[in-house]
Amino acid sequence: MTETAVNPTVRQRLRASRWVLMVLVVVIAVATLTAVFTAPRPGGRMDPEATSSEGAHALVALLRDHGVDVVVADDIAAVERAATPDSLVMTVQTIHLVSEDVLRRLAAVPGDRLIVEPVSRTREILAPEIRRDDGGSVGGSPDCDLREATRAGDVQFGGSDTYVASGDVPVTRCYEGALVRYTDAGRTVTVVGSSDFMTNSGLLKEGNAALAMNLAGAKPRLIWYAPQQREGETTGGASIFDLIPDQVVWIVIQLGLVVLLVALAKGRRIGPLVAERLPVVVRASETVEGRGRLYRSRRASDRAADALRTATLQRTVPRLGLGADASPAAVVQTVVERTGRDPRAVWHVLYGPPPSTDTDLVNLAHALDDIERQVAQS
Repeated sequence: MTETAVNPTVRQRLRASRWVLMVLVVVIAVATLTAVFTAPRPGGRMDPEATSSEGAHALVALLRDHGVDVVVADDIAAVERAATPDSLVMTVQTIHLVSEDVLRRLAAVPGDRLIVEPVSRTREILAPEIRRDDGGSVGGSPDCDLREATRAGDVQFGGSDTYVASGDVPVTRCYEGALVRYTDAGRTVTVVGSSDFMTNSGLLKEGNAALAMNLAGAKPRLIWYAPQQREGETTGGASIFDLIPDQVVWIVIQLGLVVLLVALAKGRRIGPLVAERLPVVVRASETVEGRGRLYRSRRASDRAADALRTATLQRTVPRLGLGADASPAAVVQTVVERTGRDPRAVWHVLYGPPPSTDTDLVNLAHALDDIERQVAQS
């Protein structure tokens, strides 16, 4: 009889455990697939492999879909190997492009140049015929005869530098100087003061995608140079935490929520709270004496007097027929009418300065007790 009574319960628990395990497996599988297929690939600004908002993976994919041979150069040596006279070398200013030697080598490679938001040193070496226009402003319309700009129309650059010619070489200015172009020794040099319109998050705004495609796809071959680390630097060995994908955090959070829900479901089966008597009962007199000794040890006669007066007023004011927000003058006047005491004495007892000695504190307590007794008997 024992086996027949126990076996059904065991089977029910096994079935419940299987359902819990199946739910956990499904949640883990869904969370893993979601993290793998929807998480952006990290990277720096204008990184051609990054799918984050500041990356440029979308522009690279569009260029390749339109037949442009995009060569991603990780270092200056790769740029020198891939550059040809009929190619376009796009140099994107990043925090890692600081070496003057690298800039000199870039200036020596063949082909046209597209320079994106350069700093002063980069501009002086790669585009010496222009200078920064400190008083310029960026307009939305091209307002020039450059074919790439007129076909794109209005563009949102965001924050952008503007440029003007620094010498006698003719310079074409578009978008009030945010985009400039000139020709030097048969080479076309184009400078753009912002890269926002080329990023993944900026391509969808107005004519941003069209202008980015027109500028970067001007030649059949594009050399994309946006250095993500300084020349000669190598990444150090990855730690165990570097090898863990960022999406694992979300998986752990989802698993924690599942465990919490299961715990709440199981916790509902716990019985009601059990009342338990306190092991020790502390009398009110002991509490009062303890607080009195504490005030005395700290010489806090002002706080003790304030506590005595507050307690007396809380008991006396309702008996006087006054509200809790009654003013001190009203309280004193009513006490005087009920007890016949001197108004100045009543004021001194109820609202006067704190006592300076223990004797004064004891006298204050007696005086408060007398007022309370007289009010109760009146």
